[in-house]
Amino acid sequence: MSTKTVSNSNAVAIEDRAQLVEYFASGEKPAARWRIGTEHEKFVYSLNDLHAPSYDEPGGIRDLLMALTEFGWTPVEEGGKVIALSGPDGTVSLEPAGQLELSGAPLENIHQTCGEADRHLKQVKAVGEKLGLGFLGLGMWPDKARADLPMMPKGRYVIMANHMPRVGSLGLDMMLRTCTIQVNLDYSSEADMAKKFRVGLALQPLATALFANSPFTEKAPNGFLSFRSHIWSDTDPHRTGMLPFVFEDGFGYERYTDYALDVPMYFVYRDGRYIDAAGLSFRDFLNGELSVLPGEKPTMDDWADHLSTAFPEVRLKTFLEMRGADGGPWGRICALPALWVGLLYDSQALDAAWDLVKRWSIEERQTLRDSVPRLALDAPVPGGRRLRDIAGEVLDIANAGLAARGRLNASGDNETGFLDPLREIVRSGKVPAQQMLDRYVHAWDEDVCQLYRDSKF
Repeated sequence: MSTKTVSNSNAVAIEDRAQLVEYFASGEKPAARWRIGTEHEKFVYSLNDLHAPSYDEPGGIRDLLMALTEFGWTPVEEGGKVIALSGPDGTVSLEPAGQLELSGAPLENIHQTCGEADRHLKQVKAVGEKLGLGFLGLGMWPDKARADLPMMPKGRYVIMANHMPRVGSLGLDMMLRTCTIQVNLDYSSEADMAKKFRVGLALQPLATALFANSPFTEKAPNGFLSFRSHIWSDTDPHRTGMLPFVFEDGFGYERYTDYALDVPMYFVYRDGRYIDAAGLSFRDFLNGELSVLPGEKPTMDDWADHLSTAFPEVRLKTFLEMRGADGGPWGRICALPALWVGLLYDSQALDAAWDLVKRWSIEERQTLRDSVPRLALDAPVPGGRRLRDIAGEVLDIANAGLAARGRLNASGDNETGFLDPLREIVRSGKVPAQQMLDRYVHAWDEDVCQLYRDSKF
C-alpha cells in the first residue's frame, strides 16, 4: 500500500472534473519509455519462536528498517516513527502487520528487475541474520491468527482497520495476514490502456492460479489454494472485483473516473496526519461538502491518494497494476513481470492474448474469478475447458512477446527464461499451494510450522 511522506502545500487544486480524467492521460508514454515496476511483500518472523515481531520490540520491525540503512536506504518518518525507506531501488515499506514490501524502481527489463529483487533479498537476509529474523514468501500467514499480529504505526491503517468490519468479513485478514507480488506497467494511449486493462482482467485468474500459495489458515488446510484471492471477495464490494464496465464499448479514462468517484473514501491527508473520511464521498469533496473538511476542496494529491484505496483485480493510476498473485520466493518474483510484460508489451502478443479472451462473457469471467481460489488450474474457462488447458498457450504467447522485445543480459540471454518456473508448474500440473499440501501430508507430518524450516526465500 502507498506510503505518504509529507503534505504537499503546492498541490494543484481541482477546479474541474476534466483534471481527474487528465490525470490518467498524463500516464501515457511512447513504447520506448515503457517501464516495469515490481512490488513484492514477505512475512517477517522471529527465528527464535516464529512470532511476528512488533514495531517497537528489540529486534523488531523498526530495528529491521534502521538496520537496512547500512545499505544506503534513507528513513522516511510518519509521526516521528520510521515507517519506510527510500533509495535507488525504490521504496521499502510496511504493510499493516509488519509485512515488508519492496516497491521497486521503474526498470527497462526483467533482468534489471531480478537484479533489484536479488539485491533486496540479500540485504534483508543479511540484516535478518543479525537480528534473528526470518522471511517467508507466501500468500498468507500459515499459522497466525489475527490476534497474534501487531499493527504498524501508520495512520491510514488505523482508519482502514476500523472501517473494514463494516463492509466485509475478511478485510482485516487482507490487511494483517496476506502478501502479494504485483507488477506495474505503462500504456501509450487511452486505447492501449483499455486493451491492456481488458486482457489483464480476463487473464488475472490465471496469474492467481499459477501463483496460488496460501492453502493454510491457523495451522490447517483451509480448503483453498489461494485463500488470499478468496479474501478479496469479502473485503469491500465497493472497491474490489472484476470491473465488468471495463469490457463495455467506449471504456476509457472517463469511465474509470466515474468508477473511482463512486468508491467510498478512506481518508484525507493534511499537515502530516490522516483525517478519517471512511465511507464519505469524493464527489462531495469536489463540491466542498466533505463533512470532515467543510468548505475545503480536494487537490490532485487527494485524487492520487483516493485512487490508491480502490482494490480491483487490475487498478489504473498513471499506470496499470496487475494485482492477482500471491506472494512467493525469488524465482516467482521474476516470473510475474515476465508473464505480464510478455503479454502486454508486444503488440502481436497483446493481440493474440485479446483474441483468446475477447469472446468471454461477463458471467464466464466472473465464474472463473470465483472458482480459481479453490480450484486454481482446474477452474473452468469457456468452451468446457479448464484453466490448465489454456495455460500453456498463454505462456507461449508471453514467451513470443518477450522474445520479440529482444532485451538481452550480458550473457546474451533474453527474458524468456524467467517464465521457466511457470512452465514447470503447468508441466507438473500442481501449483505451489498443491505442492505445499503434498509436503504437509507426506513430509511435515501435518505440522504447518515445518514450512518455516523448508522455506527457501
